[in-house]
Amino acid sequence: MTKKRFVGLGELLVRLAPDGYLRFPQADRFNVNYTGAEGNMAITLCYMGMDASMVTKLPDNEIGRCALRKLAMYGVDTSHITFGGERIGLYYLERGASQRPSRIIYDRKHSAFSEASVNEFRWDEILKDADWFHFTGITAALSANCAEMCEQACVTAKQLGVRVSCDLNYRKSLWTSEEAQRTMRPLMQDVDLLFANEEDSEKALGIKADDTDIAAGKLSVEAYAALARRLSDTFGFEKVAISLRESISASVNNWSGLLCAGGETYLSKKYTMQIVDRVGGGDSFASGMIYALLHDMDDRTAVEFAAAASCLKHSIEFDFNLSTPDEVKALMSGDGSGRVRR
Repeated sequence: MTKKRFVGLGELLVRLAPDGYLRFPQADRFNVNYTGAEGNMAITLCYMGMDASMVTKLPDNEIGRCALRKLAMYGVDTSHITFGGERIGLYYLERGASQRPSRIIYDRKHSAFSEASVNEFRWDEILKDADWFHFTGITAALSANCAEMCEQACVTAKQLGVRVSCDLNYRKSLWTSEEAQRTMRPLMQDVDLLFANEEDSEKALGIKADDTDIAAGKLSVEAYAALARRLSDTFGFEKVAISLRESISASVNNWSGLLCAGGETYLSKKYTMQIVDRVGGGDSFASGMIYALLHDMDDRTAVEFAAAASCLKHSIEFDFNLSTPDEVKALMSGDGSGRVRR
């Protein structure tokens, strides 16, 4: 069977985090990883047995090459990555525990990718023989050029019959709601599958979910289902997927997923998770959904696979999900005891 091929467009960042659960003032050293939403997904899908290509720009220095090697180590195709610019973006992570939330501080202005030219990537070549193209609102927010790259890639993907997904991933540190809506709403015309949550939908597309309270850790499944249907009706999406997180504390979350497709709504089972590392949880949900749909799982099974895959990610250090399809399917079937396998 020919492997399915995924293409992601986005920025790679350096993640710097103190040991364990130390706070920033306690840290005298930082652990290093290389990450970014689309890169996380490319690594995850390669680990699951697919082909995946990452499209980005890195500084032509040893740190840029370290980021490149991280992708290559997991089998990601890096042949469409260009080099130049001044720097790679950073983010600092202080992991929360119990009632203390995690904190993230970004340092990504003037990164090589954010200042890349729209002419650096040949989308007809990049997307040739691809099955799926994915981008996020983070990518579109980085610069006008990055937003134009997203548009060029989406248009080419549609011309070539490549399916397109977008995770809205609204970040208030990158742009205002008004700026986001001006850019993201027109891009939605080429999107087949949308990943969103209540804040993303409201801030990036101007469509609000009713009866939700993020801070209290409460949510209404009916409100999210109505939101997904409204998004589909407004923009013509084939499918809308929403991850449902109930934050009991920084250490314990309930987790499930919802998929709206063809007028039907499918809700996965709910998992109670003791969190090791929650960063990248949304990326792992999106990766699981794409893997499932590309491997001919029906919509009900696809949302179960995505929720189980992203549940497992929360038990794994760093931002990408190193879970195999067999491990995901075992959890889907009810094997969540965590017993030692010998």
